[in-house]
Amino acid sequence: MRLFAVKDETMPKDKVLGYLIYYEIPKSFYIELPDHADPWETSPILSPFVNRGIYSIDSSWSRRWVQQRIVPQDRQNIGQILRDNGLKEYDEFSLLMLTKGRCEQDDCYLEEISPDNPPELLIRRWQTKVEDIIPLDAPLLLVFFRNGMTKIIDTQEVADPACAPYLSNQDRFSTVEVQPDGYGVYWNAQAMISHRDLFMHGVTVPLTLLDFHHYVQDRVVSASEACSLLECSRQNIDDLMRRDKLHPIRTDAKYKLFSKAEVMQRRKD
Repeated sequence: MRLFAVKDETMPKDKVLGYLIYYEIPKSFYIELPDHADPWETSPILSPFVNRGIYSIDSSWSRRWVQQRIVPQDRQNIGQILRDNGLKEYDEFSLLMLTKGRCEQDDCYLEEISPDNPPELLIRRWQTKVEDIIPLDAPLLLVFFRNGMTKIIDTQEVADPACAPYLSNQDRFSTVEVQPDGYGVYWNAQAMISHRDLFMHGVTVPLTLLDFHHYVQDRVVSASEACSLLECSRQNIDDLMRRDKLHPIRTDAKYKLFSKAEVMQRRKD
């Protein structure tokens, strides 16, 4: 992770207009604006968010802010520009670093900060980042937050229209992933929900991520463990599955996982 303070050369050096966070993999940008930021001091592309009381900017709009400050990829002489600057390919972050974020539109520039010592503002906001998720029956999502809180969230209540195709189809819904460093969840670059929106909705449940880890460790068994518990062979396990007497909770080409409770019940039967 690379962390930068956004400053203005016409303002006092200790005044920060925002923070730009960059993740090398998968080359994503995020912007955090100060609480109660002034829309007149904020970049025009971001001021509409400030007017709505939104200070954590998603990766899509953060990337647009970056793109306004660098040479566009469709520039006619882009190849020569890259060669002149020692770049083998078009890379938004590398181009941004060539000028430290300066551009002709304003007097802003970037000042790098050690990610090991982030500002208190970021530490506080990052407590609501997503630690992990479990897709339930679509469109319900079980979300574990960094501060230890867990919620069941109806994603239809917080998702924008781009997410709609994924919320009504279980197979598609289950492909949901956590964004880099927990900034939210996403299905693709356009279909995403921020950690801020997730945290502000849903129903809190008395469950922690550690509780769930304990469940997996203690109550989920492999096919080998199921054989041992039932004192049978792999062929017997396959036969039980064919006869709908045993139901794997996950299957793969190389392994199967079972609920220990169901295996133990089969042992009693």
